[in-house]
Amino acid sequence: MKTSVGVFFGGRSVEHEISVISALQAIHAFNRDKYDITPVYISKQGVWYTGDKLLETENYRDMAALVRSLTPVFLKPHYGDHNLYREKRGLFGGDRVVKKLDVIVPVLHGTNGEDGIFQGMIEMTGIPYAGCNPLSSANGMDKIAMKMIMRESGIPTVDYVWFTDKEWGMKREELVERVEKRLGYPVIVKPGNLGSSVGISRAVDRESLLAAVATAQRYSSRLLVEKMVERLKEINCSVLGNCDDHLTSVCEEPMRSGEILSYEDKYLGGGKSRGGSKGMQSTRRRIPAELGDEVTRTIQRYASETFRVLSCEGVARIDFMIDEADGAIYVNEINAIPGSLSFYLWEATGVKFGELMDRLVAQALRRSREAGMKTVSYDQNIFNIKGGAKGGKFGGAKGGVK
Repeated sequence: MKTSVGVFFGGRSVEHEISVISALQAIHAFNRDKYDITPVYISKQGVWYTGDKLLETENYRDMAALVRSLTPVFLKPHYGDHNLYREKRGLFGGDRVVKKLDVIVPVLHGTNGEDGIFQGMIEMTGIPYAGCNPLSSANGMDKIAMKMIMRESGIPTVDYVWFTDKEWGMKREELVERVEKRLGYPVIVKPGNLGSSVGISRAVDRESLLAAVATAQRYSSRLLVEKMVERLKEINCSVLGNCDDHLTSVCEEPMRSGEILSYEDKYLGGGKSRGGSKGMQSTRRRIPAELGDEVTRTIQRYASETFRVLSCEGVARIDFMIDEADGAIYVNEINAIPGSLSFYLWEATGVKFGELMDRLVAQALRRSREAGMKTVSYDQNIFNIKGGAKGGKFGGAKGGVK
């Protein structure tokens, strides 16, 4: 009997299109003799759809026509209900099961997907799902929280200053002076919770810092300013497994066309491609990266430790910066649902894309079994205990809950 897998993608995110590409790559990698795949597309408006036309990239050129051909669907937030339902149509329409899902594979990049929001909702249903749980997803997605955890864990990151957009509005001069005194120029300004190099700018003086913050706050209420590594080499390494048992991939060096790796570098091969994007597969890169054995081992060790301290699961990609001026290595960020699921790194390591998907499904099912052995509630009803509950107005008790 085939395992029924729902692959969720799209979403209310600036990385929407990249999510679609990554998901279709993953869907086509599944062994159809073992898996029954149901694609679930989440529109930019947050509506869920399924349908066979989702499986071809060309159909996304005309979104209005595509959506008209699809079936609106939803999940019920009832624990133990693993059914994907067709949306009711008409006054007398009832809930109709489209598919019972054994496993969900989220391929949702960025906000409202990679940040733990989607995972938290799926936890309510009890459906096993691949990848990080809500906490590790949220900590990995928020660049500021991640840096705090890295620093506490002794994992090197570049120095930074962070603030909210409201703080920026109320005490801009004070924050500018803090950046200049602590970091100096040049700096990199980022939204606190986006990936794919969206909203990231370089600032070399006060004027460009103000412009860079204005760009970043269009995307996030939490803003990050980092000391810029000027003689920069960027290196990526993927990790697969769970926080207690995992593998690290070979390293790659993505090639950038400017001072920072841009959205175009990652997804359009360094420029505006007429042929469309192939996700992270489009990035020009060296695999394996041209590093010495000692540097490679250090990066893989930091990647492993980052994955561990954030309690990650599934497949993630950790991005590094090497300062070629002094050889210092810094963790830049973690991608809890990396573009193209980093399959190209795993194929270079000896794990084929289809096997990668096998492992993600197996991990999801194993985690669900292990979670089922933990205590989450008590069978005893305290309201039936003689004397009543102590608190509120129950049983004549006085005072608050103890």
